[in-house]
Amino acid sequence: MEYYSDEKEALPDMPVSPSGQYFNSSVFSLSVLAVMEFEVPLDDLPIMTLVQDVFLPINPRFSSIMVGDENGVKKWKRVEVRLEDHIKFPSFPAGMSLEFYDNYLNDYLSKISLDRFPQNKPLWELHMIKYPTRNAAGNLIFKLHHALGDGFSLMGAFLSCLQRADNPSMPVTFPSHEPSSNRDGKQNGIFRCVGRVFSGVANTVSDIGSALVKSSFVTDGQTPIRSGEDGVEFRPCAITTLAFSLDHIKQIKAKLGVTVNDVVTGIIFLGTRLYMQASSSSSSHDDLQQQQGNADATALVVLNTRGLGGYKTIGEMVKPDSKMPWGNHFAFLHVSIPKLSCNNGVSSADESNSSPISFVKNVHTIIKRKRNSAVVYLTGRMLEIMRKFRGHEAVARYIYTTLKSSSMTMSNLIGPIEQMALANRPIKGCYFTVVGGPENVGITMMSYAGKMRVTIRIEKGFIDLQTFTSCIENAFDVLFKDAVQNTPPSNS
Repeated sequence: MEYYSDEKEALPDMPVSPSGQYFNSSVFSLSVLAVMEFEVPLDDLPIMTLVQDVFLPINPRFSSIMVGDENGVKKWKRVEVRLEDHIKFPSFPAGMSLEFYDNYLNDYLSKISLDRFPQNKPLWELHMIKYPTRNAAGNLIFKLHHALGDGFSLMGAFLSCLQRADNPSMPVTFPSHEPSSNRDGKQNGIFRCVGRVFSGVANTVSDIGSALVKSSFVTDGQTPIRSGEDGVEFRPCAITTLAFSLDHIKQIKAKLGVTVNDVVTGIIFLGTRLYMQASSSSSSHDDLQQQQGNADATALVVLNTRGLGGYKTIGEMVKPDSKMPWGNHFAFLHVSIPKLSCNNGVSSADESNSSPISFVKNVHTIIKRKRNSAVVYLTGRMLEIMRKFRGHEAVARYIYTTLKSSSMTMSNLIGPIEQMALANRPIKGCYFTVVGGPENVGITMMSYAGKMRVTIRIEKGFIDLQTFTSCIENAFDVLFKDAVQNTPPSNS
C-alpha cells in the first residue's frame, strides 16, 4: 500500500504539490481520459462559451502552467489560455456505420493517449466528437494531466459544469457509502477492538515490508497479462468498456455480505484469471499451462484516502482548511490476484476459491485485511522523507517502478445516481481511464445512473482485448448465476 497526497493548495503562483511533480516528471507523465456520451448530437453545443465561462473558472490550475525556479521548485503560473490550442474538432470519414465510428473513436483515444502535453500550455485538452457511435450520438473527450488533480477532484470539477437532466434545480445525489454488513452485532466489544488493534499492528509491519520489497526488488513475472518489457507507456493501447447493472451487483453484494467494490474487484480478478488460463491453454505442456495461468500476479488497487461522504463543491475543495481539498489523495493497495486451477472453470485445489462465490469472498477478506493497516500513512511519510533528501525525480522513479513491477492497476469513482446534462443535453454514459503508466493492463470503474461502467485499457498487440473482455463478462455471469439465480429464497 503506497500513499501519495497533495498539499492543500489550489491558488495561482503557488508551489506545485509533490504528487503533481511526481506525475509530470522526466520519469513519466500520467493523464486522465474522461469520456461523456451524449444522447443527442453535439452540432450546436456552444463548447467555446462553456469552456470559457464555466470550465476555466473552476480552478486556477486550468489556466496555469508549471514553471521552475533556480532551485528546481515548480510553481503554478497563470497564463492566457488560447482556447483554439486546447479544443479539438477531429474529422472522421463521413457516412460510415456505427461500428466503424466505434472503432475509429477507440483508435483516436489510443492516439491521443500517447501524446504528451506541451509544458508551455495549461495541461488539458477537450476533443469534441460529433460522429454517432453505438453508445452515443456524440462524445466529449477530456484529457487532463494527473498533476491537475485526482479523479475525485476532476469529477467534482465536471459536476460543477453539469445539472440533473430531470430537474436542474435539484441537487445531485450519490450512492451511500456502505460498509459490508456487520453480522457480529453486540459482539464488537472491548476484546474484539483490542484484537483489531493488534491485527492492525501486525498487518502494518507485514505490509510495510512487503510494499518496500515489491516496489524496489521483486516484480511480477512474464504472464499473459504482463510482458515485463520496457517502454509500455509509449506503445499504442486499446480501450473498451463494459456496462453492468448496479442493481445486479447490489443483489450479489447482499447475498455475499460484502461491498460493491468487493464484488466488482472480484469479477475483474476472476475474469483476469480466466483470461490467463485461456491464453495458456494453447500450450501442449501442462506444467507450462499451470505456470502461466496461475502465475503470481499483483494488482495495484487505488483507493481515495479522503473520508468520502459525496463530492464537495469546488469552493469547499479549495479552502485552505478543507477536509477534502483539491489535489491527489490516494493509496495503492498491493493485492495478489487469487489463483484458480488450470481448467476452464473456477474450481481450484485451494478450497477457498472452489466457486465464484468463495472467490469473491476471498477477495473481500484480502482487501479487508489490507485496509486494516496503517502502512498507508507510514509510506506517505517515507515518500516525503525520500523527496526531501533525494528530490522529486527519485520519488517519481519509485512510483514508476511500483507500477511497472505489478501486473495491472485498478481504480474506481462513484458517480451520480441521476442522469446529468450539459447545457440541457442529456449525458447517456461516462467512463474514464488513466494513460501514461508502464503497466500492460489498466482497469477503471465508474458508477453512473444505475450502471457500473468498467473501462479496460490494454497494450495493443500483446493482450487479446476481445478475449479479455469476454472473460470478464463470463465472470460476472457465473457469479450472478451462482450467487443470485441459484440461491433459494429465504424462508424468513
